[in-house]
Amino acid sequence: MSRRITGATIVAGVAGQPVRHSLSPLIHNAWLDAAGIDGAYVPFAPPADAFQKFAEGLRGGAVRGLNITLPFKEAALSVADRSTGRADAAEAANLLIFEPEGEIIADNTDGVGLLAAFAAQAPAFQPTAGPVVILGAGGAARGAAAALKAAGAPQIRIVNRTLAKAEFVAGALGTAAFAYSLDQARRALEGATAVINATSAGISNGGRLEIPLWSTPKEAVVMDMIYTPLLTEFLQEARALGRQTVDGLGMLVGQARPSFEAFYGRAPPDDVDVRALAVEALEARR
Repeated sequence: MSRRITGATIVAGVAGQPVRHSLSPLIHNAWLDAAGIDGAYVPFAPPADAFQKFAEGLRGGAVRGLNITLPFKEAALSVADRSTGRADAAEAANLLIFEPEGEIIADNTDGVGLLAAFAAQAPAFQPTAGPVVILGAGGAARGAAAALKAAGAPQIRIVNRTLAKAEFVAGALGTAAFAYSLDQARRALEGATAVINATSAGISNGGRLEIPLWSTPKEAVVMDMIYTPLLTEFLQEARALGRQTVDGLGMLVGQARPSFEAFYGRAPPDDVDVRALAVEALEARR
């Protein structure tokens, strides 16, 4: 269905730098078409050093809300007047709502999306079964760690190039979290039930992630939050080792569902296969 922009169109979008690779506009606009909602979802690419000014300029609700992607998730939390427990626990936000009276509300639906992706692609995985390893210490890693802690993971191991950043994230999680540098990754991976790449390594051919996945148990599940490409080198390596994998597209769709409802006031329709549309779009880029 072709939608027209009207004086009542509800505008939302995604903000990141870069943002051209994002499939969020495709997903949300497909849902808007299927639901017949007078809405639009568009990409924004504010300068990397000017996110706060950009977000402050949206106060008043001309834009209903934004999904936030790299590298703005921590800045998005800091600009908000009020935040949810999920955003506070993650110390980062991937969702901003701009209220008509000027208030900015921050939330984090990344954890919802991560657990939805595991449930869909690795249904046997149980967060309570053993240690989980998270690669990275940025906003995405914090969101994943907070969600897994809330889901009952008995131990969370944060691996990061800069040990001090890993220690900061682990410290916020409490006594069941531990920090490791990259050269300690082999020790961190031993006995892990899941390994999650929450870094940008590999995005748009942005570098290889050198992690000794062979040291994980054969039953470990390996996830990459990156979805461009859908099958990253990291996931290819995991599959070659016989590990079950979870791709980043599942997380993207999972976090988009509560975001859509926050923007447009209703749950997205179930009668459109947005994953299939996204996979088709990714294949067209190859």
